[in-house]
Amino acid sequence: QLSLKTENRRMKRRHKILKEKYYLNVFNGIFLALGLMLLTFGLWLLSDRNNLFGVLFSSGENQLVAYISCTLLGIGSVITFTSAMGILGIVKEIKCLLVTYMSFQILVFVTQLAILMLILMKKEEVHNQWNNRIDEVISEYGNESLAEQEPVWNILNTVQHNMECCGRYNVTQWEGNKNKENSQIPCSCTKSSLKKWFCDVPRNSTYSMGCEEYLNTWFENNVLILTSITISLLITQMFLITLIGQLFRNTKKNNVWPNE
Repeated sequence: QLSLKTENRRMKRRHKILKEKYYLNVFNGIFLALGLMLLTFGLWLLSDRNNLFGVLFSSGENQLVAYISCTLLGIGSVITFTSAMGILGIVKEIKCLLVTYMSFQILVFVTQLAILMLILMKKEEVHNQWNNRIDEVISEYGNESLAEQEPVWNILNTVQHNMECCGRYNVTQWEGNKNKENSQIPCSCTKSSLKKWFCDVPRNSTYSMGCEEYLNTWFENNVLILTSITISLLITQMFLITLIGQLFRNTKKNNVWPNE
């Protein structure tokens, strides 16, 4: 009878272990999906030539996007590798893999927490750099000696034309551009379909509103996406670390490590 009770306890623990493995796999799947999102975000920043943020910061001495992209790619890759290791360790109940998996989880958790703090601390600084860079692009716009900047100017034209806005804060900002003649303004600040940098048009036929609201919304949305992914990863990892700890306790009590 004592043996039967012991066996029942073992069966209950085994049932609990199976339940924990199920939830571990669910949260590990979420963790993997979020890691792939970070990986995709990093690749998008690095490779998309129509990405406003990437094009603005890809030239000259400012390699901000390259640093952000490499960090996201690195963390995304580690998360993907860790998740694959976790799936194998959880399904096969391989103790050494689960120990390594938990160690990686703690390491990635600390790194993610540091990144979240960095995003919150540096957001305003990056935003100021963002605005300064846009002002710099407007002042250089149309300079024939800076042909390598044309992709940036084309994106600015697209923003101005599609959003029916002109300059960062308003149309008067273009008065500081030295590459135009007299009172010319960018053709993209009007309804003109001419494929050239500047047009001679009356001031009252131009878009008077600045593009700052649209540009700031674009910036804030991307920061919000990155912050949301980071916070979701942290929450998921807290569940994963807790569940792995419970799995270790129950398997130790039940003495079931089929693959040590």
